Amino acid sequence: MAHRNDAERRTGQRLLREFFATDACTLARALLGTHLVRVLEDGREVRVRINETEAYTGIEDRASHAYGGRRTGRNESMWAAPGTAYVYFVYGMHHCFNIACGREGEPPAVLVRGGEVIAGLDAAAELRGWDRQRAEHSARGLADGPAKLCRAMAIDRALDAADLTRDGCIWLERGDSAAVAECDVRCTARIGVGYAGEWAERPLRWVRRSDGPEGREKMGKPAPDSGGIVARVPVVGA
Repeated sequence: MAHRNDAERRTGQRLLREFFATDACTLARALLGTHLVRVLEDGREVRVRINETEAYTGIEDRASHAYGGRRTGRNESMWAAPGTAYVYFVYGMHHCFNIACGREGEPPAVLVRGGEVIAGLDAAAELRGWDRQRAEHSARGLADGPAKLCRAMAIDRALDAADLTRDGCIWLERGDSAAVAECDVRCTARIGVGYAGEWAERPLRWVRRSDGPEGREKMGKPAPDSGGIVARVPVVGA
């Protein structure tokens, strides 16, 4: 897919390179409340408010695709400039959307695990194979997992290596990230990384509470120890 220039689309809300040029833990927390925007091939726009992220800190992280300095054609985007999309295919059926961060030549990244569709509900429902009634009654379920999010936004390997600071098909905006209170955020162990030894228990997953019982359940149990991790939320749009 060709990525058209989107200079005409800039609104001042778009997150720029400096926002992503930080460590994975800081970015994972800062992404909560931001908006992931996707313009489909037919021109329709789907917008998701990010509610869940996971940090993958780099070559020392046993759960990372770049553990031990592994660099392949599949994960090359992890090593690219901060703000580059890393999209991979897993289990022969699902895509997952990640964002490279840190510095170019280093592979920290953040997995966007889920969010809530706040615009483009009809398009997202169509992509998920849902009818309008189901989408209206269960809107939170459209994108509340990494594979669901990718299906609801038509994110696949064609968007791997997209520059999220310049691309016209996919980008991030500040949304209401500045209003996300610490009392509404929980940091827990990551999901599905039991193979990573002690790294499986580290508190590297951030979840924003949403209204209703589904949101409270999604937050899960807090991690017993922060492991000394402090997320420094960058100034949005700096």
